[in-house]
Amino acid sequence: MAGPDMISWWRRFRALPKDSTPKTLAFALAVALGAAIVVSIATVTLRPLQKANLERERQARIVAMVSRAIGDSGPLTAYMIDLNSGRLTRDIDPVTFDAEAAAKNPATSVAIPQAADVAGLGRRAKHAPVFLRFDGDKPVLIVLPVYGKGYQSTIWGYLALKGDGNTIAGLSFFKQGETPGLGARIMEPAWQALWPGKQLADDTGTLRVQVTKGSAKGPYEVDGITGATRTGNGVTNLLRFWLGDLGFGPFLKRLKSGEIRP
Repeated sequence: MAGPDMISWWRRFRALPKDSTPKTLAFALAVALGAAIVVSIATVTLRPLQKANLERERQARIVAMVSRAIGDSGPLTAYMIDLNSGRLTRDIDPVTFDAEAAAKNPATSVAIPQAADVAGLGRRAKHAPVFLRFDGDKPVLIVLPVYGKGYQSTIWGYLALKGDGNTIAGLSFFKQGETPGLGARIMEPAWQALWPGKQLADDTGTLRVQVTKGSAKGPYEVDGITGATRTGNGVTNLLRFWLGDLGFGPFLKRLKSGEIRP
C-alpha cells in the first residue's frame, strides 16, 4: 500500500494547476509510456503475421517467375544452406533472412578473393536461402537467389533450374538500376523468355552459360541486348559466380548426389 508520504504527494500533485510544468511533463511521460507499451504489444502480436506476409510475397514472386518460364505454379519449400559446405542448416530462418545485410556484416559474411569476385560483390553472406520442390526424394525444381554488379547497379534475381541442376527453367530479375531502354530490358518478359532450356555447364562440368554479344549460337548462350553489353556481361558474371564453388556449387553437388532430401 502507498504510505502517508506518497498519499500526501499525490494530493499535492492533483492540486496543481492543469497547465503546470510538473503535470504537463507527467502527462507527456504517461502518453509516451502508454504508446511504447502499445507498440511493443503490437510488434510481438503482429510478428507472426509479418513473417507470413514476407514468405507469401517471396513465394508469389518466385512462383510467378517459374509460372512464366515453365507454366508451373506449384509450391516450393524454403531451406537455408551453408554456402561453404553446401549443407542444409536449421539455425537460420529463410523467411526473414536478409542476404544484403548479412553480406555487410563481417560476423555473418566472408570476403571474396579479388581474383574470384567476378560478380563484383566484395563480400558474400555465409548462408543463403534456396527454394526446392521434390518428387519423393528427387528434386524436380531448384530456385536460387542471385545478384551481382551490372553496368550501373546491383542486379537482383532468381534462377530456376530443373531437377538435373544443369538445365535452366527460368531466370527473372526483380530489382536493378540499369540504363532505361538498354540494360533495364533484362526485366522484360521477352528477354527472360530466352533462358528456359539453356544449359549451365558442358560435359566436363565447366560453366559455359553466358549472355553473348549478338545472337546466341549454342545451348549455353542467350542473345545479348543491343547497346547493353556491360549489363549482359554482369548477368553472365553473376550467374557464373553463384553457380561456382564460392556460391551454390557445393550445394548443387550435394543435391545431385542425393545427399540432400526434403
